[in-house]
Amino acid sequence: MTTQELANRYYELASQSKWIEIQDGLYDGQVLSREPEHAALRGVQVITQGLEALKAKGVAHRGMIETVHSQYCSEPLVAGNFFSVVLRRDVTYKDKPRMETEEIGIFEVKDGKVVSEQFFY
Repeated sequence: MTTQELANRYYELASQSKWIEIQDGLYDGQVLSREPEHAALRGVQVITQGLEALKAKGVAHRGMIETVHSQYCSEPLVAGNFFSVVLRRDVTYKDKPRMETEEIGIFEVKDGKVVSEQFFY
């Protein structure tokens, strides 16, 4: 799968909130995930290595959410072995007020799989 094909598939699945399918179908087993340093203040792991660890992080995050009011994923922008998307969410976390979030995700592709992701917010 080319970077463009993978990016298009990511967009298709993200637009349907199929995050588990994205990880299972598009990610390399040794994927590296990076969050901004300030995320640690909220208890978010900054560096995650490996697909199973990334899935566990996702389960923990989803467990903190009371309601997802809406989600949005922009169409991908592709350059070489990288693609980026803008992700927006309107969510209510447990015991917290409703909030809107926005981030940019940058993904590196090798041999038809996402090998790294980095988020900026």
